[in-house]
Amino acid sequence: MFSPGADSGRDGSGASRPVLIPMRFVWAYGGRSVYVSGSFRRWSENIPMSPMEGCPTVFQVVCNLTPGYHQYKFIVDGEWRHDELQPFVSGTNGIVNTVFLARESDMTPTILPQAPGRSNMGLNDAYLRPDTTPRISDADLKVSRQRISVFLSGQTAYELLPESGKVMALDINLPVKQAFHLLYEQGIPMAPLWDLCKCQFVGVLSALDFILILRELGNHGSSLTEEELGMHTIAAWKEGKVQLNRKIDDCERAVPSHLISAGPDDSLKDVALKILQNNVSTVPIIHSSGQDGSFPQLLHLACLSGILKCICRHFRHSCSSLPILRQPICSIPLGSWVPKIGESSGRPFTMLKPNSSLDAALSLLLQADVSSIPIVDDNDLLLDIYSRSDITALAKDKAYAQIRLDEVTIHQVLQLGQDANSPSGFFNGQKRCQMCLSSDPLQKVMERLANPGVRRLVIVEAGSKRVQGIISLSDVFWFLLAT
Repeated sequence: MFSPGADSGRDGSGASRPVLIPMRFVWAYGGRSVYVSGSFRRWSENIPMSPMEGCPTVFQVVCNLTPGYHQYKFIVDGEWRHDELQPFVSGTNGIVNTVFLARESDMTPTILPQAPGRSNMGLNDAYLRPDTTPRISDADLKVSRQRISVFLSGQTAYELLPESGKVMALDINLPVKQAFHLLYEQGIPMAPLWDLCKCQFVGVLSALDFILILRELGNHGSSLTEEELGMHTIAAWKEGKVQLNRKIDDCERAVPSHLISAGPDDSLKDVALKILQNNVSTVPIIHSSGQDGSFPQLLHLACLSGILKCICRHFRHSCSSLPILRQPICSIPLGSWVPKIGESSGRPFTMLKPNSSLDAALSLLLQADVSSIPIVDDNDLLLDIYSRSDITALAKDKAYAQIRLDEVTIHQVLQLGQDANSPSGFFNGQKRCQMCLSSDPLQKVMERLANPGVRRLVIVEAGSKRVQGIISLSDVFWFLLAT
């Protein structure tokens, strides 16, 4: 966070100047205009703070401070505020945050560990957000989980049905090529499959299927012709996939071979557990055929974001009943995190460089069993993200017939899917990289994940966008529904 003695020395008259230490102030809770004021400026100046690139809700500013004890507060949209996650006291100026900056001679025993390639300014969060964050008690955690479980058990899938909208299903005898283009044109990652002969829904065609198709028919690298995709129907692919015994690179994947669905009267908890336990992203809500011989009706495609939105809406004005919502995500066992130096990790955190091949990315998605991979530069700063659903972008201008999976890079593929009319970093009108900070409370993370189309948040370091971890919808629900 600071460089000791960065501004020490003597002025032109030979008198010594005070040692000044650059300190970064961070306000991570949004606002239209944010300022910081403190005892280091005798409370007489309001210093404007700027939003961080890529995180418009995070404001920051760097000030040069003398060593010693300082008090400060934030002015957010004209209102005096303090950061409850930082040390604070009650004083003559009300409740204020505090910080102590040691002199250069006092700092040696308290030097923070530094990762390779990380500058001193990258230590801000380690200093401003120490590991002394209060942890939630087991009793409060149990109460929070119980109340969420009771709420979800008392609500049915009917709560997820929109007032209006459309749901697309595909005929199982449709050529794979046509299905590929339909999903891309509709901007959806999956669709239920209808078998006209059986008069029932029999499965789902998802982005994962297209990853496997491109790798299988493309023979792990060769370009794929339209004729090859046109010769295979969805039914033929599904049958062939069963024969392959779901083996990819000698690793079996536990993916259900039958349709996972739910009824409109099923509880939201049961729907969420079906999604989690079967490792699927979506569950079709199907109204079974009646005694009059009518066909089953596809009502909705239920996903975890819709269920999470119900939770957020229900508890929005009674947050005190869920103590867990106020906890910063860094203080609870949630998500996948980049291991610290010397720290072992049971599950490796996967990241790729933009010059990595598409084939390497697809292999990693399958072998690591993840739905997305952060794309970073040489300093692990977030550039973009590649997700399973991005595979449908290869249908644009029939790109799948013009590229080799082992030769095209992630950067080139992401450019293929970029809409010329959208700003950089957007896809289908949705901002690709959705981010959060380790200090964000769980409630804020849940509300962002409840937005349509958002399935995960990349945890970044404030001010640098250095990747610290990733939190997905399934991570949140595994945590909330744990017994």
